[in-house]
Amino acid sequence: MKNYITFIIAVCTFSLIMVGCKEEKTKVQEKKRPNFLFVLVDDQSPFDLKTYDPNSILETPNLDKLAQEGLVFDDARHMGSMNGAVCTPSRHMIMSGRTLWHLPPSAQFQKQRDLHVIDSMTMGAVFNRAGYKTMRTCKKGNSYGNANNQFTVVKDATKRGGTEETGSAWHSKQVLNYLKERDSLDEKDPFLIYFGFSHPHDRRDGTPELLEKYGAVNHRDKESLPPANPKQPQLQENYLSAHPFHHGHPELRDEERVSGVWKNRDEQTVRNELGREYACSENIDIQIGKVLDKLEAMGELDNTYIIYTSDHGMSIGRHGLMGKQNLYEHTWRVPFLIKGPGIEAGKRVKGNIYLLDVLPTLCDLAGIETPETVEGKSFVPVLKGEKEVIREVSYGVYAGGTKPGMRTVKKGNWKLIKYDVMGGTIRETQLFNLAENPHEYVAEHNKSGEIETDLAENPKYAEKLAEMEALLLEQMIAHDDPYILWNQTDAK
Repeated sequence: MKNYITFIIAVCTFSLIMVGCKEEKTKVQEKKRPNFLFVLVDDQSPFDLKTYDPNSILETPNLDKLAQEGLVFDDARHMGSMNGAVCTPSRHMIMSGRTLWHLPPSAQFQKQRDLHVIDSMTMGAVFNRAGYKTMRTCKKGNSYGNANNQFTVVKDATKRGGTEETGSAWHSKQVLNYLKERDSLDEKDPFLIYFGFSHPHDRRDGTPELLEKYGAVNHRDKESLPPANPKQPQLQENYLSAHPFHHGHPELRDEERVSGVWKNRDEQTVRNELGREYACSENIDIQIGKVLDKLEAMGELDNTYIIYTSDHGMSIGRHGLMGKQNLYEHTWRVPFLIKGPGIEAGKRVKGNIYLLDVLPTLCDLAGIETPETVEGKSFVPVLKGEKEVIREVSYGVYAGGTKPGMRTVKKGNWKLIKYDVMGGTIRETQLFNLAENPHEYVAEHNKSGEIETDLAENPKYAEKLAEMEALLLEQMIAHDDPYILWNQTDAK
């Protein structure tokens, strides 16, 4: 009997220990919800990076490592803009997961900051409610203020200088200080950090040592050209001294008033400006490295999803343009790298994602219910290798100048761009096969290959042109585009 009682006590004790262990394990599991470090740079073409252009001389070892240890998206895009400040609607889409024509009025009219129902359904607010600690640092202005303010800790300032205090190092310092405080408090709740930079947006004032590395100067004199320097990046493959026709936005700041460039498109100016862009971009890479080192020292890195992207691309001489107000691949596409728990290392996918897909994806990865207001799609199936793409067709807009503006649509290797600008005096159509003509060469590039040019006027491709025209109209209707183009006779 005594042995039996002893046995019962032992069983009960073991059971209590196991229950306690199970409860403790559950608590540990709850504490191990993933962290997120979302890195957003301002105005960067994917083709600046070696990951997308092996010929680039830009050195970004931390981003290279992120690409090697994570997943690279070859088809990530912003949907577009209805105003010249392309950053603003792009950042609205990132924050809200909404499509271009369904954004709050502040996306188009930046000073119209009345509270909107969407504001409380944006990134910071959603993660706050889910028990995450949220922090952001980024530039001020040309953004989504009502959504930015939802983060618990906000350290925003525009920093485009060439010193520790006036440049990108300031943003990394805010994140490092936040992580140090978190570490000192032994914080257990997961975090979402929005790590934004003000560069490489102009003025591209790099640090002296990085400007020297890329042979560039912070040019200020309108009456002279910057000095030529063999260290400067070479002209891009699709460089032109002028765009074949007017881009449709008179007096556009990015094309006419950027300090150091203005209306110049000569080789010296463009190569110097590329050097400045690269200097700013390498500095961003250095700052990212500091934050990743800190996360590793804290033991947080392996449980953190790291996403790197830009709000849109940039021209800097490509196609004779300088700004972000166009729909060529260098500007419509964005770099997109992601690394984190369960993501296969060293893989590339098409993806066919928009930046507005970021919020539902983060929610999916965190196990948070996605707000009903979100129109983007989670690309977790792509991260898991279950799908190569999450949509078959991509649609893009620039309607910031004369209306209706530019529209584009892409399906497979085929891409159509249409221009209906300057009061109807400029109506142009371009058709590209991106598999054969990835740089979107036009006649002015003087390439010898029949398909290495705009094919819109080539009768051999008339059927494909008609197909893409119909597809564009379909996408415009599906996205509630408020405009129609001159030849869309079957429009709503």
